[in-house]
Amino acid sequence: MKKFLSIIMTTILASSLLVGCSPKDDGIQKIGLIVSTLNNPFFVDLKSGIEKRAKELGYDVVVLDSQNDPAKEVSNMEDLTVKDVDIVLLNPVDSDSAIASVMIANNSNLPVMTVDRVANGGKVVSHIASDNVAGGDMAAKFLIEKLNGKGNIVELEGTAGSSATRDRGQGFDDGIRKSGFNLVAKQSADFDRTKGLTVMENIIQSKGDIDAVFAQNDEMALGAQKALEAANMKDVLIVGFDATDDAVEAVKEAIAKGYKEAIGYDAELYVATIGDGTKTLA
Repeated sequence: MKKFLSIIMTTILASSLLVGCSPKDDGIQKIGLIVSTLNNPFFVDLKSGIEKRAKELGYDVVVLDSQNDPAKEVSNMEDLTVKDVDIVLLNPVDSDSAIASVMIANNSNLPVMTVDRVANGGKVVSHIASDNVAGGDMAAKFLIEKLNGKGNIVELEGTAGSSATRDRGQGFDDGIRKSGFNLVAKQSADFDRTKGLTVMENIIQSKGDIDAVFAQNDEMALGAQKALEAANMKDVLIVGFDATDDAVEAVKEAIAKGYKEAIGYDAELYVATIGDGTKTLA
């Protein structure tokens, strides 16, 4: 996450020069940040990290929460066009609906950078994200290694239409394609912990025999963990994505309790440090 934030702020500085953003009279540039939802620890950390780093660099930040609502995201972008910001960081709710938000900024000559999820249209000056395809592939390789490529697996998908959902799913699905895994269920839980719990409960009732779960983010993984614990299914291997604080702690607790290994992946950190031979498995 820290590396991710450094990349964001460095790119803002470079983009400001490229698009001709000029400092305000008080010498402080203002950044608009639209977050898909602040009901997710990953994005709360993202917001906090950007605010902290921006303050160190002398930027003001205006933060707006889209509450996982594409219409709210559009409204947020309209608000930022009159709040005298120099550049917008947009973390889209989904990639298609983000087109309208980006176009609003474009029509106001307001530079936009997308974060974590792409916009499928409009002009953006830069996109900063984890390598989600690589992360999905890493999860697939991990499960193949731990389960010898055999068994019944479940995939919990994120928000429909988001690039993170698509790319993480692509990496994972391609990664297991030639294995002996049986994908018994593949359902959306919208990157949400409560929905991850509910969806996993339903899958347990309908499928029963499960060897592993790949959740496309840690919130869904933690929800799935609760459902599996309640069903006394201690041997199911859970793979999450993002390496949030709650997930890392859950990994430690699961290992301490004697469950099979659980893991959180931060693909961005892995990609950023692979040249140094750093292994970033929680």
